[in-house]
Amino acid sequence: MGMRFEELPVWKASRNLAREIYSATQRKSFTRDLRLASQVQSAAVSVMSNVAEGFESDTNAEFVRALYHSKKSAGEVRSQLYVALDQCYVSAPEFRNLKEQVECITRQLGGLIRHLKVQMKEGVTKREKGK
Repeated sequence: MGMRFEELPVWKASRNLAREIYSATQRKSFTRDLRLASQVQSAAVSVMSNVAEGFESDTNAEFVRALYHSKKSAGEVRSQLYVALDQCYVSAPEFRNLKEQVECITRQLGGLIRHLKVQMKEGVTKREKGK
């Protein structure tokens, strides 16, 4: 049996980030700004969802495209965390922790993108998925 997206380290890290974002946005300080809370939640879910969507695609090119969307969503989360910090919705230590998680995910996504692009240069275009 092949690998499933749930086994990818970047998906696991993205899932954890989404869990922590939801936890932070459900606190009273953050619930005063439902629009920002919803935006950062949506962006965090998008990070993990795009990894899963890309993994389930049939080609490396489609997977890479989805990973770029995931990377953009990670940037969105990072930017929104600054707003949350500036509005005192999250503490400085919590901000640093979440920001470090997002930066780690961004690096993992970049590494996976580079790996897939090498495969594509070597002529590997079709993806082998779990059967």
